[in-house]
Amino acid sequence: MGHGHSRGAPPGDDGGDGHAHGPRIGSAGERHQRPLAIAFSITAGYALVEVVAGVVTGSLALISDAAHMGTDVLGLGLALAAIRLAKRPASGRRTYGTYRLEVLAAIINGLLLFGVAFYVLYEAVQRFREPSEVPGLPVLVVAVVGLVVNVISFRLLTAGAKESLNVKGAYFEVLADMLGSVGVIIGALVIWTTGFEYADPIIGAAIGLFILPRTWKLMRQALRIIMEVAPPGVDVEAAERDLAGIPGVQQVHDLHIWTITSGMEAASVHVMIKDGADWHAVLDQSRLILAERYGVTHPTIQVEPADHTEEAVGF
Repeated sequence: MGHGHSRGAPPGDDGGDGHAHGPRIGSAGERHQRPLAIAFSITAGYALVEVVAGVVTGSLALISDAAHMGTDVLGLGLALAAIRLAKRPASGRRTYGTYRLEVLAAIINGLLLFGVAFYVLYEAVQRFREPSEVPGLPVLVVAVVGLVVNVISFRLLTAGAKESLNVKGAYFEVLADMLGSVGVIIGALVIWTTGFEYADPIIGAAIGLFILPRTWKLMRQALRIIMEVAPPGVDVEAAERDLAGIPGVQQVHDLHIWTITSGMEAASVHVMIKDGADWHAVLDQSRLILAERYGVTHPTIQVEPADHTEEAVGF
């Protein structure tokens, strides 16, 4: 992985010794490790309280919300572990380091959320057939405390959600839990004041249905990275035209742009230059275009002379 690394420079030119590489750029998640750790601690503590309260009261809404909170705890823990491991330097075998662990953590979290959502929906159907009596006041007290916890975590993760897929996943998790807590409060008030027992499975089903689309969105983003699809909003053809428009460039081919992990976009490209062109200037301008217009922080640029003939190998 290189920062504007040039290969195949014209004969007689310095192909890389005279070109300085930039500093190491960490993942987006790394910059938000502390808020993640705080959110993880308070969420884990309260999830345990909610599980106990749900079992004691027999509330499906509380149990489902506690299960969802449990996936938040696991997701936050996986994200934190992945961030710590990603700090390790790249090795001879892992040339990109372990940054993709953050993406794998998001996928695992998504799979768990799918399981939780379907389980909650199944339990809700069973409760519709045979509703159980749920004491409203204890549920209300626990849910209000949960709402406070969720609001704190939500505020902690807001900034990081704009940069990191891992943090964004946790952010959506907390948002859903926050709305779920509001739903539990409403359900508890209904049971407490009216005795309408179907409020509990209705709220539980609503939480399950809310989990599904968010989980799919998270999984789709993570799978895009695993499949090395161009980042959302990046027009690869436009990038190729911009590079081809650099003075001295004759042709651009084999341009690939992909995401290593959130906040780390990479690219590789072959740039053929005209005879007499300043390849140093072409290299610097190529790096500038990829960074400023397309957010690429890890470009590998192979500069080729006009008379270079490349034999096809692989794809």
